[in-house]
Amino acid sequence: MRCAAIFAALVVWPLISVAQDVTLTSRDGTLAISGQFQGYDGELYRVMTEYGLLTVDGEGVTCEGPACPDLTNFVADIRIAGEPGLAASLTSPLVTAFAANRGFVAVPVEGGIDLQEPAMGRVVAHFRLVTATDTEAADKLRLGAADLTLSALAEPDLGARVLGMQALVAVTGADNPLPAMATADLARALSGQIQNWSELGGPDRPLVIHALASDSGFRKALEARLGQSIVAGAEHANLAELDAAVARDPWGLAVTAASANGKARRLTLTDSCGFALQPTKLAVKSEDYPLTQPFFVLTPKRRLPLMAREFLDFIETPAAGAAIASAGLIDRDVERTDLVSDGIRLANAIRGAGPEIGVPELQRLTSAMAGAQRLSLTFRFDGGARTLDAASRDNLATLVRLIEIGTFADQELVFAGFSDGSGPAAANLQLSRERADVLFEAVATAVPDLGDLRVSLAVEAFGEALPMACDESPIGRGLNRRVELWLRAPSPREIPETEN
Repeated sequence: MRCAAIFAALVVWPLISVAQDVTLTSRDGTLAISGQFQGYDGELYRVMTEYGLLTVDGEGVTCEGPACPDLTNFVADIRIAGEPGLAASLTSPLVTAFAANRGFVAVPVEGGIDLQEPAMGRVVAHFRLVTATDTEAADKLRLGAADLTLSALAEPDLGARVLGMQALVAVTGADNPLPAMATADLARALSGQIQNWSELGGPDRPLVIHALASDSGFRKALEARLGQSIVAGAEHANLAELDAAVARDPWGLAVTAASANGKARRLTLTDSCGFALQPTKLAVKSEDYPLTQPFFVLTPKRRLPLMAREFLDFIETPAAGAAIASAGLIDRDVERTDLVSDGIRLANAIRGAGPEIGVPELQRLTSAMAGAQRLSLTFRFDGGARTLDAASRDNLATLVRLIEIGTFADQELVFAGFSDGSGPAAANLQLSRERADVLFEAVATAVPDLGDLRVSLAVEAFGEALPMACDESPIGRGLNRRVELWLRAPSPREIPETEN
């Protein structure tokens, strides 16, 4: 039983070091364990013993043996795995900004960046990028060969935080005459269902799809968003090569990151109902723009070294925003816009309203929008269910943090639920309310002292009354199933729901 006072945890750790014998002895000398040294993260020892793999608090023991670390000059080794494109371009500015925030000096070295104390020049941490595909990087994280992973793909068995958002765009050759394309047509072309430009209103020429390699995280994330595989006629090593190749090919077509779009001509996107789709900052942050791709930092289901935990805390702060933007991502700072100034959304509400959505329901919607602002924090659900997706879980954590620091004092936060147009309007209205209730309960539970913070919460539900896109495609239906976050002055009034 006395061992429990020393052992911080009894967990399965990956074997990442050359094993050597050590003995850990309690400070009072009454307890000792021996085994093969597996690692030290600045706080905890990991030792393979006759009892199994033990994690031991370093403050409670002394270490004897050839593998014992130098505690006086300990250097944290933080391994970040990711693809050589966006992950590589993010690592350097993020680590450099983190070093400045912590008062260290970032010194580029072969294979990574050292963090040094400014006075003595002592190295306190070494950050290095382990180059791998997104799939390989996730495996390294599971096996303990990496501490963090930067990836376009979220993994269900790994923690995920959104670093930023990418706006994806459709591009073609500089000499291609087609001015615009519907997203449904784009999806059919990428999947091989359309093979000639004449099927899109262009000339009678074969359509050539350009893409990254099939094992790239960017391509896999795009295929997951499209819900189908891409049938590529030409593959490229990175987005820069893809853009250059498409620019030279008048009959080429590809999807790339807006930040990587150079000489290839960008196509204007619409949905199949004619709704305009613009990758504005608010539309990307709220994922209302259909070709929005979150970029994640993935974490393992084990305790991370202290320096890695502090780095994760840093990337959630505004100080990390400039570094994230320098790599072409859109940061996650919360944007606001007046609801009534959004004429496109109101026009879509009128044009896209189904036969069961009457004028009274649209009037109720516009009345609720009057005087309110919309925040870019928008919530969507895995597979249309009631479980928040990875980006929305991050949005929820951000919202709770903003409430706790007083950002919304003396204001009312409204969770406005919406649905797609599949099924009866009454059922959709109820489903949109249930999803909004999920957010209401989550925030009320996470912040029990809302009254002390002078923040009130409310729920509104409008079903299918305010479509963001056409319901004819899976992407459009996914955009329409959402809970928006509105901000308005507290009001005791209730807006009754109309019967349809």
